[in-house]
Amino acid sequence: MSHSYFDSDNNGHKSFELPGAKPHYNPDRPGQVKHIFLDLALDIPQQSFGGTCTMTIAPVRSNIDQLVLDAVNLNIKSVEVDNTPQTFDYDGEELHIRLLNPTEIGKDINIAIAYHVEKPQRGLYFITPDQHYPNKPTQVWTQGEDEDSRFWFPCFDYPGQLATSEIRVKVPKPLIAISNGELIATEDNGDSKIYHWLQQQVHPTYLMTLAVGDFAEIRDEWQGKPVTYYVEKGREDDARRSMGKTPLMVEFFSKKFGYPYPFPKYAQVCVDDFIFGGMENTSTTLLTDRCLLDERAAFDNRNTESLVAHELAHQWFGDLVVIKHWSHAWIKEGMASYTEVLWTEETYGKDDAAYYLLGEARNYLEEDASRYRRPIVTHVYREAIELYDRHLYEKGACVYHMIRTELGDELFWRFVETFVQDNAHKTVETIDLLRAIEKATGSNLLPLFDQYVFRGGHPDYKVAYSWDGDSQLAKITITQTQANGNKNGSQSELFNLKIPIAFGYTTPSETPDDSETTNSLTFKTITVRINEREQSFYFPLEKKPQFISFDKGNNYLKTVSLEYPTSELKAQLKFDPDPISRIYAAQALAKKGGLEVVKALSESLNSDPFWGVRVEVARQLAKIKLDQASTALLAGLQDENASVRRAIVESLSKTKTTESYEAIKQLLEKGDRSYYVEASGARVIGKMASGTLKDKEDEVIQLLTKILQERAGWNEVVRAGAIGGLSQMKSSAIALDAIANYTKPGIPQPLRLSAIRALGTISTGQTPNNTDTILEQLEELSGETFFLTQMAVVGALSQMETAKAIGVLRGMAQQTPDGRVRRRAEEAIQTVQKNIGSDQAVKQLRDELDQIKKENQDLKSRLENIEAKVK
Repeated sequence: MSHSYFDSDNNGHKSFELPGAKPHYNPDRPGQVKHIFLDLALDIPQQSFGGTCTMTIAPVRSNIDQLVLDAVNLNIKSVEVDNTPQTFDYDGEELHIRLLNPTEIGKDINIAIAYHVEKPQRGLYFITPDQHYPNKPTQVWTQGEDEDSRFWFPCFDYPGQLATSEIRVKVPKPLIAISNGELIATEDNGDSKIYHWLQQQVHPTYLMTLAVGDFAEIRDEWQGKPVTYYVEKGREDDARRSMGKTPLMVEFFSKKFGYPYPFPKYAQVCVDDFIFGGMENTSTTLLTDRCLLDERAAFDNRNTESLVAHELAHQWFGDLVVIKHWSHAWIKEGMASYTEVLWTEETYGKDDAAYYLLGEARNYLEEDASRYRRPIVTHVYREAIELYDRHLYEKGACVYHMIRTELGDELFWRFVETFVQDNAHKTVETIDLLRAIEKATGSNLLPLFDQYVFRGGHPDYKVAYSWDGDSQLAKITITQTQANGNKNGSQSELFNLKIPIAFGYTTPSETPDDSETTNSLTFKTITVRINEREQSFYFPLEKKPQFISFDKGNNYLKTVSLEYPTSELKAQLKFDPDPISRIYAAQALAKKGGLEVVKALSESLNSDPFWGVRVEVARQLAKIKLDQASTALLAGLQDENASVRRAIVESLSKTKTTESYEAIKQLLEKGDRSYYVEASGARVIGKMASGTLKDKEDEVIQLLTKILQERAGWNEVVRAGAIGGLSQMKSSAIALDAIANYTKPGIPQPLRLSAIRALGTISTGQTPNNTDTILEQLEELSGETFFLTQMAVVGALSQMETAKAIGVLRGMAQQTPDGRVRRRAEEAIQTVQKNIGSDQAVKQLRDELDQIKKENQDLKSRLENIEAKVK
């Protein structure tokens, strides 16, 4: 699946465990479910359905006289066991069936439960047109993970039970129904049609699915197996553009995992209002229709490709090999996230893959810093869905990459093949990964798992370098700053890792035709064990290195701060073949500042061969408050790569000069090939007009309003950028009115959600009356039940600086049936309480400081120019 009160841990991090969290275990297993058969009829106008759920169970012991099934808000009509009516108790959450004849080992029992559901709360969703959205398609789709299958059929709703399944469903014509496995029969029934699907390989209840709609079907194949894409009619070209690489991915993963694609077909169904990016139901993935790309979006959007790879990888990790308990969900989510890196490497090369992995690490690090720190594997929570965070996905991906680093490529893939083959159609826990590693490679990686999986955190390294020319010694001092609370470093905070340190040497060499000189590169690499709070290492070298590459290859999850002399950092930025090392060098240089650094970064922005480094260099240039940095950024606006242009736009907004403002304004007026570049331009120009360029406010409001009127398009990316720009003009009542107009029902959903969030952003500079009006709007919106709307409202409220927002958040936390919304609302309460602490006096100081910084920048720029002339 493709996102209040805190205790703090000993390291000052917020605790993952909220009040009410407790250990969770799988229930006792009275029997093995062998088969589940749902025979249902949909009544779409009434948003209801009914029928029979039949289960075949093999008892694990004799004399069981009661079964307890999960079943939430179902109308249970009758229960039969082997065609004999049974008595039952039902409390709206659990169905207790009393067995008239106690079980016997070796004798299966068949339970048939007749039931009916009206307007299900979760699990199964009816999407229909309404007065606000008359063009919305009619669709029905399910979402089982984590424990939502119980909302649409009675079951043992935990991942430890694997069974075959069958769904027979009556739907009105012309709608079609797609489900797991193979379509074994269809039959006409007047104005309706019955679809009968059979899944012959065992899987857990949360992966059972049903998707109904008037879809176009696009057919592909892999080795004779159907690969199909279902989308709303009229979007067939978007489907091929977005999912057309699927057969190539099936081939790639079949080889890499050492196990051919295991199911009879692979379908991807794009549905409206989907609450996640995608869900890997066995052989039938559901995706949000927002992943479908038009021609212009495909120009610089790889997110869809990554989403398709992620959900497909789950067919092995998650569906073929199933987790035994939610606490081990990282096994599947970490690998699915890591396959995004692997597919990037296969398709776009090693540099792109390394940069993608850095993005995964940063996403985790941001959550670790701002929300909480937790072990990847924990069974203490309130609801299992809380586990589906950046520790599970992105940190999980980084752990798989470290396993690959420790083992090397050949042994890593041997381990993966062993793990998949040994556990196909079975359930697994984290220990099974360690067992497969040991079996396939002889390696014991428990030390790595102990540090990165079974406890929270990561190492924060500070690396200092100096050269002693007399002794020909390089001195490297490494500090684990995460353990700074204790002089000796708390053992629970320290990491014990073997890290390669490489000393880089460049030597000029002529090309064969003697027409130009290039630099050949050699490394002297030494691996050291880093296990103390602070360690100094001395390396005798034949000559002084040009640069130092700490953690050569950058394979370990960490943060790193380089304290090298400027010359070594400049050499690393220019010559280190690893793009991540060049990025770290750029970050360290930017901290030093000065004209020499601006020149080095400007050269890199102009000439680095990898777009990801140019993106990062642009961000670092923005931190150097010299006019020369702005000049370099302006030149970068012509970069051929859209991601670089986007970073340039965002960086220019931080310089807040008249030239950068005019450049962004011109870009918005002319347009850009990339939706995202335009959106960023719209977002940042509002911020510029709210600061030192306040005299441009009316002009910017006019420009952004025009964009809102004229640039409707793919997923409303550009218009959402304009809303973001308006939200930065925090004291403008006109901007507030413009945003409020786009929070009304009937506005395209992506744009409406952006406008709702923007109400919170703009609230912090509005008059008390306007702030109260915003609060009233958000309180009214909080009554809407759609998950994404609720999350947008929480996001808006979390930005406010009034105690009144806390009351609305408390109400949402108490009333929502969704654990994710509840958790976010409780976290937002803490954020608002912190926001209230930053009073008006602090804001005034901030504004004055910004003005001083601007004057200082002008002075420093002039001084640097004078010094340069003198030199």
